[in-house]
Amino acid sequence: MNEARKTFLVKIIPPGGYNVYKMAFTRRHVAMLGAALLTVSLALVFFHSWQLRNAESNVRALQALTSEQQTKLQTIDKQADELAGQLKAVQRENAEIKRLIGADHGTRKQHSFVPSRDVMRRADFAAVQERLRTLARASAATREDAQRLQRVAMRVLNLRRAASMARERMIASIPSLNPVGGGIAASFGWRTNPWPEFHKGIDLEANYGDMVRAAAAGTVASAGWDGGFGNKVDIDHGNGYHTWYAHLSRIAVTAGQRVTKGAPIAYVGSTGESTGPHLHYQVMYAGNPVDPQPFLNGVPEKVLATLPDPSGV
Repeated sequence: MNEARKTFLVKIIPPGGYNVYKMAFTRRHVAMLGAALLTVSLALVFFHSWQLRNAESNVRALQALTSEQQTKLQTIDKQADELAGQLKAVQRENAEIKRLIGADHGTRKQHSFVPSRDVMRRADFAAVQERLRTLARASAATREDAQRLQRVAMRVLNLRRAASMARERMIASIPSLNPVGGGIAASFGWRTNPWPEFHKGIDLEANYGDMVRAAAAGTVASAGWDGGFGNKVDIDHGNGYHTWYAHLSRIAVTAGQRVTKGAPIAYVGSTGESTGPHLHYQVMYAGNPVDPQPFLNGVPEKVLATLPDPSGV
């Protein structure tokens, strides 16, 4: 009787009603079923809790990865700022070099290729990537501009060097030194001693046999006896200037010989119409005598002013 009270009876009657199925359960069976259902329920709860923890862990990992990527992105963006600043500095230097060598005359002004920092301030991958691409294009354009500027600068420097060398040759061919280093005994112009005449040169004090040097580079046009001048050397400087050295005791050059500035060409004497040892020094320009005195200690300033300036090339 007690056992029957502890038993649960379940009848299953099909629609036809011919057979009846009975299932008997004790409380022990019910308790076991309940325990099984509870176990399954707890398992499901633990499984879902694990899934939630795993998902939360994945979220934290993604957040950490995103934070790291954002930090790297900000670092790259900062480096892009520094590169942009360096690129602007190079562009300014190129512009200054162009101005100094005159390479910007008649050329279109170069605009800055560096993108504005305000325009590309968004801290995302697409913006930084586009900024780097823009900087790469700007860098390539600046590099090409610098290479072109280098070629132009070399050409300008070569032209200026050639012009400077040409100017130096011009200066070297203009009378600019005292042939014997002596003082002036007789000046250029009218004089009465030893007789009235227009003195077309100057007489320089010197001792017999002192060396006479070329006042400038040139070619010996003539070297020999010339009437009242006695032994005389005429040097053609190739620029309209001729220098004459007269009353020489001995000549050390021949016609057609090329001489440099300061080269020995003769020795002081008293030949021709001379009253004593000295050097008659005469400067001719375009066939006319000019006062040699301004040419004794360098090229006169007014003559230098007529020469081309190499810095203008």
